[in-house]
Amino acid sequence: MSEAVIKLENVKKAYGKHEVLKGVNMMVNKGDIYGLIGKNGAGKTTIFKMILGLSVMNEGSVSICGSTNQKELYKNRNRIGFLVGQKFYGYLNGRENLKYYAIAKGFHGKEMKDEIDRVLELVGLKDVKQPFRKYSLGMQQRLGIANAILGNPELLILDEPTNGLDPQGIADVRNMIHRFNEEFGMTVIVSSHILGELEHTAHRFGIVNEGIVVREISEADLKETEPVVEIAFSDLGKARKVLADAGIQITKEVMERTSLEDYYFRLIGGGNL
Repeated sequence: MSEAVIKLENVKKAYGKHEVLKGVNMMVNKGDIYGLIGKNGAGKTTIFKMILGLSVMNEGSVSICGSTNQKELYKNRNRIGFLVGQKFYGYLNGRENLKYYAIAKGFHGKEMKDEIDRVLELVGLKDVKQPFRKYSLGMQQRLGIANAILGNPELLILDEPTNGLDPQGIADVRNMIHRFNEEFGMTVIVSSHILGELEHTAHRFGIVNEGIVVREISEADLKETEPVVEIAFSDLGKARKVLADAGIQITKEVMERTSLEDYYFRLIGGGNL
């Protein structure tokens, strides 16, 4: 049986009269790469803030590694690395920025230098010397990921890590996530608007719409959804008229599994994130 490391039950959050989360139920199992899907404003970032304790919920409960009381939650949140927005100093280079955060996480001396070297190498920034303000968007995202994995956390939360990246950058982030999960044993929660990419990254998916996780589905479940059938006719014009009479030869049938994007829009409706 899978072990739930993060669990949200009936979590509600409102800012004034605006309800952002309307009763979120969500479960992330140990070893998952869990993809959180939803439009802008659906509540993805707010869900992350509830997990991390960066905002106070109005109702409901959050469990991390089986704990729900505040003292244990505070302790267990130290086992989470996260990229939810970025706060780096533009005049410092990547190493100098990470030093600031490494000290806050309790690293000192040679141990700190070795850890910063390790994470910068993992994200491909070890030899970058220029200040952060001169970083490309892809480099900024890489530094944010490097900061998130300082100390090799058990749980990793990445909010839109591929946002604005080119295809190569997206592929690089995907490969990093797989490595963190497979080589270092991290449980990863990642949100993205790029459904086709997330389909190749995550094992399980939570679909968020208007402040509710409307469905959780596994990669295996997705493959078992009803297929789409494509049929090619020898005379398409005539077939349109007489198909009901079954007088046209079917020359080709292609069975394709439902993509994550197809499943999302079938469930939520619409055609754009």
